[in-house]
Amino acid sequence: MAARKPVRALVTHRVAVMFAVGAVAVLAAGCGSGGSTGGDPGARQLPQGSSCQTVRQEMDKLLARGVQSRVEAAQAGKKLSPQHQAEVDQFNRLLAQYLGARCHQ
Repeated sequence: MAARKPVRALVTHRVAVMFAVGAVAVLAAGCGSGGSTGGDPGARQLPQGSSCQTVRQEMDKLLARGVQSRVEAAQAGKKLSPQHQAEVDQFNRLLAQYLGARCHQ
């Protein structure tokens, strides 16, 4: 009987190793099935009537009015007036549209 214990342990070990290898293979296949995009959803469409150029023009207008310092202040946790906060929100929305549509590439 003493000779059977190592054989049983060896079989159990082999089964565990085969299971682990199979699990890794399944996980690797699942990761690879996303295609070459790496899970990237792709460019988003701009709102109707907008283009990369019009979004950029709106961002430039806000930047010319000094919105960059207000964005930095908001990120630092400073309180802004409702008008300045609205400009920061608008700039962030435009920036998200611009980047999401891949206008920067």
